Amino acid sequence: MANLNKVFLMGNLTRDPQLSYTPSQTPVCELGLAVNRRWTAQDGQQKEEVTYVDCTSYGKQAETLSKYMKKGRPLFVEGRLKLDQWEAQDGSKRSKMRVVIEGFQFLGGPDSRSGDAAEGGSDSGSGQRFQPRSAPPAGRPAAPHADDQPPPISDDDIPF
Repeated sequence: MANLNKVFLMGNLTRDPQLSYTPSQTPVCELGLAVNRRWTAQDGQQKEEVTYVDCTSYGKQAETLSKYMKKGRPLFVEGRLKLDQWEAQDGSKRSKMRVVIEGFQFLGGPDSRSGDAAEGGSDSGSGQRFQPRSAPPAGRPAAPHADDQPPPISDDDIPF
């Protein structure tokens, strides 16, 4: 049976992006996204719920997001779900679902907090994945790309 792990989200950042580096100097950007859902209930009242999603980006995308995004700015992300599991200091098992960003697009203008205009830049993980990468900044060794994986399976590869 085929599997698919693909997420598309559009929302506003809940905090400023946090950029850090792995021991191998790969950039990692952590950000929070608030996604709103509005609907009309059977009684005619307007309802709203907010879902908060933690997202992670790697490599050049991480640096771009941390440079241009701020709390409250709208963002469209494309990615995959990843379950992080760990053991807390008290010995209890913990887990958290997050989105690993594979592509994104800025929404709104440079100073906008709304997504009315589709201005700004974009950075697509699938567009970068198979392009040669530039040399790392001076003083930083070349780090493996987070998306270095075999190419996706095409329809011709499926036997049925």
